[in-house]
This record gives sequence, C-alpha cells and structure tokens, in this order.
Amino acid sequence: MKVMKFGGTSVGKPERMHQVATLISQNNQPKIIVLSALSGTTNSLIEICNLLEQGNRETAKQKIDELEIHYKNFIIDLLSKEEYQAKAYEFISEHFDFLNIILKISFSEALSKDILAQGELLSTKLFSTYLSEVGIHHTLLPALEFMTIDNNEEPQIGSIKVKLTQLLQQHSNCTIFVTQGYICRNAKGEIDNLKRGGSDYTASLIAAAINASVCEIWTDIDGLHNNDPRIVDKTYAIEQLSFDEAAELAYFGAKILHPACIWPAQHFNIPVKLLNTMQPSAFGTLINDNKPTKGVKAVAAKDGIIAIKVKSSRMLLAYGFLKRIFEVFEKYKTSIDMVTTSEVAVSVTIDNNTHLKKIILELSEFSSVELVFEQTIISIVGNEINAQNEIMPKIFSAISQIPVTMVSYGGSGHNISLLVPRNLKNQTLKALNTGLFDL
Repeated sequence: MKVMKFGGTSVGKPERMHQVATLISQNNQPKIIVLSALSGTTNSLIEICNLLEQGNRETAKQKIDELEIHYKNFIIDLLSKEEYQAKAYEFISEHFDFLNIILKISFSEALSKDILAQGELLSTKLFSTYLSEVGIHHTLLPALEFMTIDNNEEPQIGSIKVKLTQLLQQHSNCTIFVTQGYICRNAKGEIDNLKRGGSDYTASLIAAAINASVCEIWTDIDGLHNNDPRIVDKTYAIEQLSFDEAAELAYFGAKILHPACIWPAQHFNIPVKLLNTMQPSAFGTLINDNKPTKGVKAVAAKDGIIAIKVKSSRMLLAYGFLKRIFEVFEKYKTSIDMVTTSEVAVSVTIDNNTHLKKIILELSEFSSVELVFEQTIISIVGNEINAQNEIMPKIFSAISQIPVTMVSYGGSGHNISLLVPRNLKNQTLKALNTGLFDL
C-alpha cells in the first residue's frame, strides 16, 4: 500500500480534482489519499478566526458568506449529475451553518481549531462525492478517528497504527481510501491540528503507521529544485536526496516539503517522492536512505529571522554563560537556528517572536542584548559539503558583494548557512546559483 498526498493547489480547482481522480485510479495498488484544504481556504478560515478574536463579527460574517459562495460555485463545475450536486450542497450547507453558529458564541482557542478543520473536511467530502459520481470505489476515512497527538502535541504513532489498521481491516475489499491531512485530535479528545503544512506530516505519519511502500507528495512543481524557481530563473529538479539532506532543505525554507514530514519517513525508512500533479510523468525527487553523492545539492532560504546578539557583562565569557542563554530559550520553547560565539558574545537566530519580549528581558538581567530584524537564512545543503575544500571559496566568491551577518559552518556535515539582510535574499540566491551550479 502507498500513500499519496495532494496539496491545496492540486485540488484547488474542479478540473484539478478531476485530474487527481484520474491519477489515483490508474492502477489497482492499494492506496491512502491524503488531501489538504482547497487552496486559499485555510487562509480564509484563519482570517475569520482573527476577526472573531477581535470581536469583528460583521466582517467575519462577510468572509464566511464569500467562502460559501466559492464552494457552491466549485460544486457546479466539479459535479455534473443533479443527485450528487444535491448531496454536495447539503453537506456544504451543514458546514457553513456551523460557521454561522460560531458567530453567536464566545470565541476560544478550542473553537478556532474547529473552524480551521472545516477546510480538510470539505475538500475530502467533495472529492469523495466526485469519486462516487464517476464510479470509483473508495472509502472515506475520517482522520479524527485515528490521528492523535499527546499533551506535548506530538503524534502518537503507536496509537495511530492500531486505530488505522483496525479501520482498514473493516474495509478489506477496498483499495482506495481518502482521508484528511492536517487535522487530528489532541490528548483531551478535542479537534486539533498538526500546524500549517501539516498535511505532509499526516501523509508521512500514515505511511509510517502502515509501513507504506512509498509516500508520494503531489504539488504543483516537479520535485525539489536546486534553488527557488520563484526567484531564480535557471533551476532544475533534484532526482535524489538523502533524508538528512531533505530535512535540512525543508527546515531551512524549501516550501515544497514540510519539515516535520521527514522524521517519520526516515525513522521507519519509507521512501518519499515529490511529484507534480500538472506533470505526472516527470520523475520528481526521490528521498530515501541510499548513500548520496557528495557535494552541493541545493540552496534554500528561510525568511522572518531575528538575530539576537548577547554580550557578556564581563570582559571574558564567564563559565555557565552559554548555559544561562540557552536555558532562557528553552524556558519559552523557542528554537534556535544558528549560533556563533566570540570571546565575550554569543549571536543566535530565531524565527518565532512569540515570546521575544520576555526572552530579551531575561537575557538583559546578565548581559547586553542587541536585536537585528528582517534577516534571512540562506542554507547551502549537500552531503559532506563541509569536507569539500572547494565549496567555501566558491560560496564567498559568489557573494563577495553581499554583507553577511552570520555564518554557520561545521555544525552539520550537510549544511552551511549564511545570515543576510532580507532585502538581499534574491540577490544572494541568484549569485549562489551562478557560483555553485554555473547557471
């Protein structure tokens, strides 16, 4: 059995949903289909949540109505038979009745999770209805019946495996299963989610739970490219990556793949394939545990970075100074991306400013603190690149005209990272494309 995940752009238009149906029915191999919400839906639902939190119910109502019209128009082009259109209108109305009811009750974080879940519930019901109309036998598996997280918001892979296996056994005569990405239940049994991009995570967790032959991630681009094709003109899809290389690229900005997706696949040795819904014949990118070739594979960029320079109040770096710094970040559950040290100072970067004020306040108790906003991490990723003598000269020759705020080298054999001002990101990516790939 294999897992096929389709993102929002792959199901965002009726004709693309038709195409997905064709893709999944091309052979008799058992498969689980994981769907994201239709493109734009999650953003609209987040906006509705924000408006409700602000008490702006009138504008929230307008956004709900606009979204409902979009879905009703979607049905017209998706389905051709009246009986299936009527069925779709019925469940669409039920979901939007719920969204209208929440306008009348007090907003809460738990309620926001219910609101955000509507996107995946709607997309899978629409897709299931279309499959029924065209006579493709399948089963709709509710993710809320098997996908769970614990008190630390970590997936319970053992429980997922047991529950999912039981559900599959109940439909042993079926070869196509459709389920929702992103959504789950938490330790309290409430509706929750795996955060933005979580549909990739769902697919990888399902693949691990059923020991799938492959986990396919279908998007609107033919694999993971050596650079950002939205910014750089000449890029190409990478045919093969190791799990470690893919994890570095996903974490440091490669948008095609969610960072959390790699861990379950790597831990259970499930190959991951990145494929293009619009060009299904393209090879894409294969991610597995095969020993990769050495050298630079790709460059990725991560925006929204804040550099924090922490300087000791003593002339020399005091014993325990680093420990105190990292304890502050640990206390506020804020991850650090890059670290550099000198005789009397430490510089770190973060991409989450939720607790920034509290972090700075505590750091200031034993040091002076300087912040640098609007930064971007540029990561050069490849197998054993820190052991390739020619790599560093090529990098710094390529970016000789670009001021670099920080450099991280040696912490990983697969990654060299540079911190540059956000407004120089595009220039840096283009320069590295020329300097490292001769493109």
